[in-house]
Amino acid sequence: MAESPSWILTFTCADRVGIVAAVTGELAELDGFIIDSQQYADLETGRFFMRVVFQAAGRNFPVSLETLYAAFDKIAKRFGFEWTLTSTAQRPNILIAVSKGSHCLNDLLHRWRTGTLPVNIAGVVSNHETMRDLTEWHRIPFHYLSVNKGNKAAQEAKIMELFEQSDSELLVLARYMQILSPEMSARLSGRCINIHHSFLPGFKGARPYHRAHARGVKLIGATAHFVTDDLDEGPIIEQAVERIDHRSSTDDIIRIGRDIEAQVLARAVGWAAEKRVLLNGRRTVVFR
Repeated sequence: MAESPSWILTFTCADRVGIVAAVTGELAELDGFIIDSQQYADLETGRFFMRVVFQAAGRNFPVSLETLYAAFDKIAKRFGFEWTLTSTAQRPNILIAVSKGSHCLNDLLHRWRTGTLPVNIAGVVSNHETMRDLTEWHRIPFHYLSVNKGNKAAQEAKIMELFEQSDSELLVLARYMQILSPEMSARLSGRCINIHHSFLPGFKGARPYHRAHARGVKLIGATAHFVTDDLDEGPIIEQAVERIDHRSSTDDIIRIGRDIEAQVLARAVGWAAEKRVLLNGRRTVVFR
């Protein structure tokens, strides 16, 4: 059974009685075996969220994704699902955007190369040439797209072209120091992840660790979130902190902060790739 292919069903809908029974009942009818199941009912919004991983329990189980989709479609229509059904054998494509900072990109590339990040990296796009050597050493396409006030719309159009041509599911901003336009943010709603160098919305903008040091902070952290046209205020996926004290220099804070950023971004990307992150208005449901 462990060698059988498996699938991930995720959905959200208005909460009501009978949803779980309908899904698990259909799986039983299909001769399916549930490996993992998580659910959440948001009593404030009246929304229900569920993620189910399953595989074949017997020879009668339909192994075609199209057949499985058709089987669940009638339940989806009955309950008004917003849903996805994917095979765990298919790793999603992602496109990474970066500027000059290497720590998040290097971490993602290493995790991908060692098989611990469940994605295919379709390419890296940057407004600087700095990360070309690192990217191409990993034999991943590097796309240099300079940007200024006069060509921003054209540059973003090229990024979207690369995103769509590579059939990418996520655009990952790995310390990409450009603000996406409201139009691009809207097109990538729920499909663009950014890493921010603090708990939002503290210390926005340039030189955040220098300002944190000047304020004598005792906790530093990082936040991974979906991008919206409200700068650094999109739905939060993951956060982490590290305690520091009066002995910590600016260089210490930068070093510790970069480590946290890389870890938090990798978790967010991995969870999104495994369909563990569902949007819930301005928040997220994360089935860890």
